[in-house]
Amino acid sequence: MKSTRETIQGTAVVYRRELAAYFDATIAYVYASAFLGLSCAIYMNSFFLNAKLEMTSFFDSLPFLFIPFVPAITMRLWAEERAQRTFELLLTLPLQPVQIVAGKYLAAMTLFAIVLAGTFPIPTMLLWLGRPDMGLIIAGYVGSLLLGGQFLAFGLFVSGLTRDQIVAFVLAALIGALFVLSGQDKVVEVLDGLVPDWAVGTFLYQSLSVMPHFEAFTDGVVGLGHVAYFGSMIVFFVFMNLVTLRKVGGEFGD
Repeated sequence: MKSTRETIQGTAVVYRRELAAYFDATIAYVYASAFLGLSCAIYMNSFFLNAKLEMTSFFDSLPFLFIPFVPAITMRLWAEERAQRTFELLLTLPLQPVQIVAGKYLAAMTLFAIVLAGTFPIPTMLLWLGRPDMGLIIAGYVGSLLLGGQFLAFGLFVSGLTRDQIVAFVLAALIGALFVLSGQDKVVEVLDGLVPDWAVGTFLYQSLSVMPHFEAFTDGVVGLGHVAYFGSMIVFFVFMNLVTLRKVGGEFGD
């Protein structure tokens, strides 16, 4: 068994490698430009129409923007390793599975957090114009970070299942759509109407969808149950990534 210090050092090695790969391949710049340009444009359109010192419309749009944009971060994490035949080489390194997976996940999370921080000029503008509810805005950002963390976790898991980045992207986007759309009222009503006795739509909304938990944050409610939902989802998908990688690539070196 490795010490805590050795575990952290090994994770840091993978973390630095993955984070540098994002910027070396310019994906970070393209991703940031596209996401910030689109999200800010949507918000500013709503801001000029409603003239309110709030970010509700911004946070409302994020779950839908995350569906295509977050998988763009995770699709390369494992699929590229297999495509370039560096997967086997990575498994031969004196690293534990948790170090490799954690390093990749934390690198993706760092890039995501940096891009999300790129939207901070919006609350800065609101503060310059007046007195927005900063507690509500901060809660919205915390929820956005947790929501992004969940999307990154299942994106990492999906990337570990294939060597094709496009397949990884599409599968992660479909899973993201399931988590988001299952929380839409119209979708819930349609699914409940198909089989009224089973109430499938309501079941998915209450047990699976990210929307009731994310909306609680955007409403300013930072509840333990909502944090636990995101935390459990992140842990589950990261753990599943470890399981599938061991099955596909064999046992990691201890």
